[in-house]
Amino acid sequence: MPEYYSSIGEAVGDAMQHNIQLAHRSVAPGPDKPLQVRHLPSASSDPYSVRGMIARLTEDSTPDEVAGIIEEVNGALVGALPELTELVAAAADWTRVRLDFDDPHHNPTFETWTRLAAAYGMLQDVREQLEVAEDGVAACPAERTDPRHHEMVNVLRTRELLGDVLGAGAAPADRGPEADRQRAARTSLPQAAAQRTPSTASTAEGRASIPPPRASRTR
Repeated sequence: MPEYYSSIGEAVGDAMQHNIQLAHRSVAPGPDKPLQVRHLPSASSDPYSVRGMIARLTEDSTPDEVAGIIEEVNGALVGALPELTELVAAAADWTRVRLDFDDPHHNPTFETWTRLAAAYGMLQDVREQLEVAEDGVAACPAERTDPRHHEMVNVLRTRELLGDVLGAGAAPADRGPEADRQRAARTSLPQAAAQRTPSTASTAEGRASIPPPRASRTR
C-alpha cells in the first residue's frame, strides 16, 4: 500500500501507469525507484490515529464525542495537528539555512521558504479555529435536524482514504450516507468482487474494539 497516496484513485492511477510502462518496455527494467509500501494499521487497531479518529467521527456521534476527537487532534502534547505544524516549521527552518540573497533577481529557495512559512501560519490559524470550534461542537444538538437544512451547506469530505476502500466491509444493517459511500467505492474496484469474503465483522463488533472517547476534556 503506497505510503504517499491519500485516495484510492491516486493509488490505482499510479499502479496503472506503472503497469503500462512495464508493458511497453523493450529493454530490461532500469534503476527506477520502486513503489514505496508500508503497513497501515486498521482504524480499529489504532483508534487515536487520524485514521482511527475519522472512523470514530460518524454522523451519529454525540457532541461530546466529536468535541473530544477534535481535542485529541489539536492537543498540545500529542495532537496530530501540532505535530504537523512543527513538521512544516522544521521544513521551513531547513530551507532557511540554505538561503542565498546574493542574486536579488533569482531566489527560488526564498520563494520556497515563503510558501512553507505561509503554510505554517495557516496551520497555526487552523489550531486556533479548532480550539473555538471544540466548544461550539459540544454545544450542538445531539439529534439530527430536518434534512432540508442540510442541503443549504455543501459536504466537505470528498476524498477516499485507502482504508475506506480496502478495509473490511460494513454489515448490511449499517446503513447511512457514509456507509453507502464506502460500499460504492469498494464495489467500483475491478477486483472488488474477487476480494470479498463470505463473512465480515459486524459493525457492533468493530465498534466494541474502539475505546470510548475521553470522558473529560482539558485544555
